[in-house]
Amino acid sequence: MPRMLEAFLVSTGVVALAEMGDKTQLLALLLAARYRSAPPVVAGIFVATLANHAIAALLGVGIAEALGREALRWILGLSFLAMAGWTLIPDRIDGEEKASSRFGAFGTTLIAFFLVEIGDKTQIATIALAANYASVAAVVAGTTLGMMIADVPAVYLGERILRRIPMRLLQRIAAAAFAVLGVLVLLA
Repeated sequence: MPRMLEAFLVSTGVVALAEMGDKTQLLALLLAARYRSAPPVVAGIFVATLANHAIAALLGVGIAEALGREALRWILGLSFLAMAGWTLIPDRIDGEEKASSRFGAFGTTLIAFFLVEIGDKTQIATIALAANYASVAAVVAGTTLGMMIADVPAVYLGERILRRIPMRLLQRIAAAAFAVLGVLVLLA
């Protein structure tokens, strides 16, 4: 499989799984309930994720270029293993994260998602994936698609679908995916 396709597919899967039960997915539910208009909320999520993950991927590629191959391998491997543990800790929103309603559904979602995603596990995963694959475009496309796969159903279907998905199982699958990536990078 070509390296860019691998970067895209791995990035999509890892972020889609890591986003399940994440605070940004909970934020998507809150914003959908607040505005009762899915298209501007989904558009805000998309633009915020694209911008946030592009910055993260550029940072990841820069880090990869600055470090030697051996140091990068250890940092990435241990980072993925740490992400596995972090994924098992469920997120919750502390207070309602919201921007002023004067920005409307799109603007509020864009601002809130961009800010809440800073330092989030999916942003950290984007940095690590970009450092590993050295492909900003493939990683950003994959991580953005992964966020949309996880968050769009939350916006449109809300709690109805989330009640049927065992969140703990999804968190364990995401943790296992991060652990496998960590081990693979360390063994490379």
